Parts: sequence; structure tokens; C-alpha cells
Amino acid sequence: MRLERFACPLLLLLTPVALLAQRPDIAGGKDHPLISRYPGMVITNYSVSDFNEFVFPLGKLNPTAGPFAKSQKVEGKVTRIYYEYPAGRSTLEIYRNYEAALKKSGFVVLFACDSEATCGFGDIHLVQERSDRWVGQQRHLSAKLSRSSGDVYVSLHLNNLNGVQLDVIEPKPMEGGLVAVDAAALRNEISANGHIAVYGLFFDSGKADVKPESDAALAEIVKLLQQNANLKLYVVGHTDAVGNMKNNMDLSQRRAEAIVKILTGKYGIAASRLQAWGDGPTSPVATNRTEEGRAKNRRVELVEQ
Repeated sequence: MRLERFACPLLLLLTPVALLAQRPDIAGGKDHPLISRYPGMVITNYSVSDFNEFVFPLGKLNPTAGPFAKSQKVEGKVTRIYYEYPAGRSTLEIYRNYEAALKKSGFVVLFACDSEATCGFGDIHLVQERSDRWVGQQRHLSAKLSRSSGDVYVSLHLNNLNGVQLDVIEPKPMEGGLVAVDAAALRNEISANGHIAVYGLFFDSGKADVKPESDAALAEIVKLLQQNANLKLYVVGHTDAVGNMKNNMDLSQRRAEAIVKILTGKYGIAASRLQAWGDGPTSPVATNRTEEGRAKNRRVELVEQ
């Protein structure tokens, strides 16, 4: 198929600039295997997350009401590369080369803008661990490639202050089954410490609907309560520190209530044995400065009454 040619890198080699000596990339930095750099650019920042959520821009940035007029949340592998411009090259020239290369390889442009008036301006988190700045003379392109081996999303942003920011998102399901939860372990931990964090309960970002992947953990909580008839629990929701306090407190409360509702409604646990509570970001178990820490802080705890 024509689109599968994208297995080879997009080539932006238009001039001999690539042959000139230049300072090295940041340690560990490298081009995405599917998209090469514009000749002469240098990688100043680089990160890869095997599974993360990305807010994919499809409209103008409006941080006071948005964050965007339109956007799509995409989950999967996120590669972030920041490039410094080569000397003597304009943002328009670099942008047009990326635009042409992406279109030639079968990408469909879903959103594009070329100024603060059309792109918007302000700070926003496309991914949670880094603040992204849309200011100054800027251009943006959001594009998608549909292919049999899996879709690919590209978010390309250029401005006169921060250089080139390239995000490549490759959607994939989260790897499950990594944390085992069983009734005996729950009982032992509660007996020893009075509470236990349960990481097998899943919600979509910003929502309180319990996902089907939570069924195994819910079944073990039910077994715990059935085997210990006198046990009463606080079901406590926790969030990370991203976002404002009011929303996080409300979200953690609603998630706790959703768990209680399932345990009482679907599984028949007496409502008198359970009480929902939301602590939001006020009781972290790890730093909120890293994605790993935030993942630990997003949890539901069972606390003995």
C-alpha cells in the first residue's frame, strides 16, 4: 500500500547544510524513526513516554475557556523532540518542508494556523509533565496518518522563541495486568497499616465513569468484604496535582462515589459498610513533578473505619 512507505523516514534533505559541522544534540536525543529533522537543526530536549495522554490540537488555543476551541485526547506512545533552528533559515521555510513531507507520505492535515490570531496564545499542557508555550510569531500543524499497522498523529509547532516542537503520538492500549490485587493481600495490608492503595481501578482522564478493566479489582474488593463481615471501609479518591484544586477535589469525590455505587448496586454490599470520600491531591504518595509520581498519586484507597 502507498501509505506503508511511511515506514521509511520523511526526508527533509533539501540543502547541503546537513553536511556542515554543528554542535551535538542533547545527550540521548535522536530523531523519531519515522520523521527526520530539517538539516542543521539541533535537538535541545528529548523525551519518550511509552504510554501517556496527549491533547491533540484541532482548533485555536484558548486557555481561559478551552484549552482549545477543539481538541482530541490521544493515548499511546508519545515522543517529544525540541529542535533549535539552523542559522539563516526562516520558520516558514522549515514549516513548509515539514508540511510537504507529511502530505507526501499520506498524512491528512487536521488543523493548521500561522499567527497568534489564528493559533491563539498562552501556556498549555499538551502532556502533563511539561508546559507548552504558544506565543510570538508561530505556526502549527496537526496531522494524522491512517495505516494498517496503526494510526500516527503529528503535532508540529514552531515559534520565534522556542524553536521547533515535534510531538509524534502512536496510539496503543495501556499494558494491563501489571498489578495483582487479591482479597488476601488487601486484608493483610489493611490489618497492618489501616489502608491500602488500589491501582486496578481505572477511569478516563477527568472522568468518574469506572472502566470495564476495573472488574477484576472490584471482584477482589467484594471478596474482601464478604470474607470479613464486620469490616467497614472509607473508599477514598485521590488525584494528582494537575489542574485546579476545586476540580480535583470534585473529581476524587465522584470517583469514590462511583466505586461505592458499583459495590452496593451491582454486588450487593450493604451501603452502611462503605463511605465515599474525596481527598483530591492533598495526600500524595509521590512527587507530582514526574509522570511516574503523578501516576502513583492517581489512586483509590480503602481505609478501615
